[in-house]
Amino acid sequence: MQDELDEDDADPVRMRHRDLERIANAALRVGRALMECGASVSVTRLGVTMTARGLGAGIIGVRVGYASIGLTVSAEQTTITRMISVGGLGVNHRLDMAVRALAARVAEKGGTVASVNGDLDRLIRETPRHPIWLVALATGVACAAFGRLLGVDGQAFAAVLLGGTVGQDLRRRLAARGVNPFVIAALVAFVAGSIGGWGARLLGSASVDMATIAASLLLVPGVPATNAQTDIMEGYPTVGSARAVAVGMMMIFAATGIWCAQGLLRAGA
Repeated sequence: MQDELDEDDADPVRMRHRDLERIANAALRVGRALMECGASVSVTRLGVTMTARGLGAGIIGVRVGYASIGLTVSAEQTTITRMISVGGLGVNHRLDMAVRALAARVAEKGGTVASVNGDLDRLIRETPRHPIWLVALATGVACAAFGRLLGVDGQAFAAVLLGGTVGQDLRRRLAARGVNPFVIAALVAFVAGSIGGWGARLLGSASVDMATIAASLLLVPGVPATNAQTDIMEGYPTVGSARAVAVGMMMIFAATGIWCAQGLLRAGA
């Protein structure tokens, strides 16, 4: 039995197969990180391709889906296909840029599978994030500023700011608990809209309904909507359509939350 194992280890075809598997898995991890950070299909494909080629494999095909990525690589007469699942698609610009730089560095200078996996783990673990309180406050300020652009009067500014801030913090907490993102959209829209609307009313604002909407503007899925258009225009209609459907569902649930908040306001008038 041991002799058979030794022969397998000495088989160059098996060795190439194992090497290709490691390369494919490393490249797929890079692609998954890019997708989950909010990259488009073309950027994700490029990152996977650059990583695999930099590690010494030939590329036969890359398939990027909404929830998975597949890669087929080759070396001489040996080919292997591997697939990896993709988690929730969010937005993390810093990590996105760092992973792109990693793929470009591997494509230019080469490397090993171990170094790529180690660098990727380090980037995911150590790429800095803004403080939670700062993100929530900045979100509230953005909602209030957009509210002013949409016609919200000065009396409602503070209410919208508070609603957006609380809504962003609630969204983060619910996401950390694994709540369905569409349910999160409805709950956050209801809470943020209620705070914005009731606060505007208590402050004597004449734009209560608009304040309810403005406090919920943090839920507008700008990056996914842009990626949906980009993917479709660049020839990836399947993923683009999936993104567009997710954007539509997000807006429907957000609108439901706002509608409930406005209904509560009218009932309490």
